[in-house]
Amino acid sequence: MDATALWQRYQDWLYYHEELGFYVDVSRMRFDDAFVESLKPKFEKAFKDMAALEKGALANPDENRMVGHYWLRNPDLAPTPELKQEIITTLEQIEAFAEKIHSGAIQPPNAPKFTDILSIGIGGSALGPQFVADALAPDYPWMAIHFIDNTDPAGIDRILLQLQDRLTSTLVIVISKSGSTPETRNGMIEVQKVFASQNLDFSKHAVAITGHNSNLEKLAKSEGWIATFPMHDWVGGRTSELSAVGLLPAALQGIAIREMLAGAKEMDEATRKPEIKDNPAALLALSWYYGCNGRGEKDMVVLPYKDSLLLFSRYLQQLVMESLGKEKDLDGNIVHQGITVYGNKGSTDQHAYVQQLREGVPNFFVTFIEVLEDRNGPSPEIDPGVTSGDYLSGFLQGTREALYENYRDSITVTIPQVNPRTVGALIALYERAVGLYGFLVNINSYHQPGVEAGKKAAAAILDLQKRVVEVLKAEKAPLSLNELAEKVGESARIEAIYKILRHLHANQRGIVLEGNLGKPASLRVSIS
Repeated sequence: MDATALWQRYQDWLYYHEELGFYVDVSRMRFDDAFVESLKPKFEKAFKDMAALEKGALANPDENRMVGHYWLRNPDLAPTPELKQEIITTLEQIEAFAEKIHSGAIQPPNAPKFTDILSIGIGGSALGPQFVADALAPDYPWMAIHFIDNTDPAGIDRILLQLQDRLTSTLVIVISKSGSTPETRNGMIEVQKVFASQNLDFSKHAVAITGHNSNLEKLAKSEGWIATFPMHDWVGGRTSELSAVGLLPAALQGIAIREMLAGAKEMDEATRKPEIKDNPAALLALSWYYGCNGRGEKDMVVLPYKDSLLLFSRYLQQLVMESLGKEKDLDGNIVHQGITVYGNKGSTDQHAYVQQLREGVPNFFVTFIEVLEDRNGPSPEIDPGVTSGDYLSGFLQGTREALYENYRDSITVTIPQVNPRTVGALIALYERAVGLYGFLVNINSYHQPGVEAGKKAAAAILDLQKRVVEVLKAEKAPLSLNELAEKVGESARIEAIYKILRHLHANQRGIVLEGNLGKPASLRVSIS
């Protein structure tokens, strides 16, 4: 396509939202008019399905749940007056709580004010708050935030070491819908033990964000924690950033949460329009379908050209892959759907893997995230008439052009600056794009059976570990792996038993392994 035709295509397909200053450019995806026309029937159905979802349809039949994260930024859409009031009340409670923490009206027993936040959660209960903190926290926030988002003991130690001198002024937020998520529960118990070791009353530092009547809510109320906030069963973890999960830590840091909600609401309104060209989320879904042939045949590389948006690719990784990565479609057919997402940031990636993007395997399309404002204030010139921001913009445009010249497609999303309103809009844009794409390919974007399967498999390993240790405690002489597996009644799981023993042995848990560690069949096992 010559330069004149390409310029015309850019103008024809450029979306602009005037109030948000928000652009979506899909002109560098090589679909043609016939392709767009062929997808119109699918989009018509997708728009209707999305409208039904927002009105309270059971979009998650596996769990008998509605999907209502859209109501969080526009309570008037909630299907019942009770739900509407709960959303409004929760937001007011979050703001009132943050004000009391900041003013010292709520304070820890051994310090004048809370200075730090320790957030314990995993998946959507961590990725959203982490992304928003990195993108929007003030240079001098009301409170510094720290995250325990895994059950890695060394990782937990590292965070607690950072807080050891300020534990007396640390507010702990425990986030778990069920209250039984193992990683979150483990982190909470380890933190409780550290508080106890310093003679601190954990309950006077603790806040729960959890489901109604969950084990965590019951624990928090029985122990007299400072406060509890709801995790609604109609909000999934990966779409929970604009619920208490993300709004409470953001408010405590001094981030304007009403502005985030306002930006999301404006984007929701824009993405409800039932016309592809007038709907930025539909343009993304169209481009994904084209880029992946509707079957996830290519990866999505996300390149935000702004340091503060570094974690956006990780946030989108969960949102897109957990939502779209499904074995079966809504009719029960095996389809193995999904889109792989990865990315870091520009222009760092131009010194990392853009070489492969330009000249290697063409198994991807790129999403550039562009921010027009370089910094808050004027920039010095690096060269005559050129600033650092000019270089960054030039690298983005140059990479986009170089990729397209070599038949690598791309999308560019442009925002005026990184602020609460634009971040809220970004979150809403991609939530809607994922939902629309899910309807286009006929899968349920709002459940995660694969995640549940992994949890069950992990629980089975821990049960096996318990039985292995019980057998060893009852034995007086060392056993071979085969003998041990037979006594446990799990001969078919001998490899898992070996790995359990190896882990316990490496952590001085009383397991004695005699023999060649590199030749498992030679080992004799006992317990000290």
